[in-house]
Amino acid sequence: MSATRYLILAEGFSADPHYAKTMRGVLRYRRDDVVAILDSTRKPGDAEDGVPVVQTLDEALAHDPNTALVGVATQGGQFPPAWIDLLRGCIERGLDVENGLHMFLADDPELSDLAARHGVELRDLRRPPADLSTATGANMEVPGTIVLTVGSDCAIGKMTVALELDLEARRAGLRSLFVPTGQTGIAIAGWGNSVDAVVADFIAGATERLLVEGAKRGGELLWVEGQGSILHPVYSGVTVGLYHGSVPHLLLLCHEAGRTEIEGVGGGPHPIPPLRDLVDLHERLALPARPARVAAIALNTRSLDEAAARAAIEAAEQETGLPADDPVRFGAGKLLAAFTAFSPPSP
Repeated sequence: MSATRYLILAEGFSADPHYAKTMRGVLRYRRDDVVAILDSTRKPGDAEDGVPVVQTLDEALAHDPNTALVGVATQGGQFPPAWIDLLRGCIERGLDVENGLHMFLADDPELSDLAARHGVELRDLRRPPADLSTATGANMEVPGTIVLTVGSDCAIGKMTVALELDLEARRAGLRSLFVPTGQTGIAIAGWGNSVDAVVADFIAGATERLLVEGAKRGGELLWVEGQGSILHPVYSGVTVGLYHGSVPHLLLLCHEAGRTEIEGVGGGPHPIPPLRDLVDLHERLALPARPARVAAIALNTRSLDEAAARAAIEAAEQETGLPADDPVRFGAGKLLAAFTAFSPPSP
């Protein structure tokens, strides 16, 4: 069992499925480590996945946490002003703080000094290693099968799909490993590198390093957490760097059923092409040194009832000729079979 006892800080955002994605990811995949959620805007007695939601830090301390985890992803990665007092309170009460936002707490002189005086750690999950550089080619020598989740848009479940396939593979006795590339994945897995905080020239090198480490950790089937989308006018840069740095053998294409446009950006509309065109686009983007193919389609059917979800899955299969499913809703076994049939060539 982990010695970590998380208090998830979700002030003002715990009911929001988008901004509270770190909270929701940790609840789903590290549920046993979470003792309470703090959000003063919720009603007394509220809970998330059986975890109590408290309104004050004093209430939270009754659950004996030792680490406060920033459980939200705010616009621009900055802390709302009210959060600074909340963070001070956590530090003064002896809680380590894990933070996945772009604003690094350890760089704040006041908070850093306060943490030193109270003997606690400020862990900025998005801070990249200082010695990153460009890719060296070591990624091409990693043994095993590399799978990258790619998507038609941001925030459609690329991390969740990778985690679900990893869990299913390990249940089947395979030497499988989830490779975290974002702050939520790092909070879940306890290691990784948030590639969206890396200098653009070093994204591929940072990803290469993760693959090498994943192999050293025993992974023979490596599920690389995707980021952004090559269609996205804001976040496509990190997507391409991650793609070429991970040199995947196979791709798992993720799409939210019913979504027709890229969400949350100006200058549009930015339409999402048909699935068959997305398959072709992603396969053509692969490095010539290692052509990658889309092996399956993962559909997020959260907005559909069961009958409509199954119809959307069948339609995706007919359109692309590839296996498709919603691994959260219907299980990951069908999709896993599309990847375990692959035998990578010797490096």
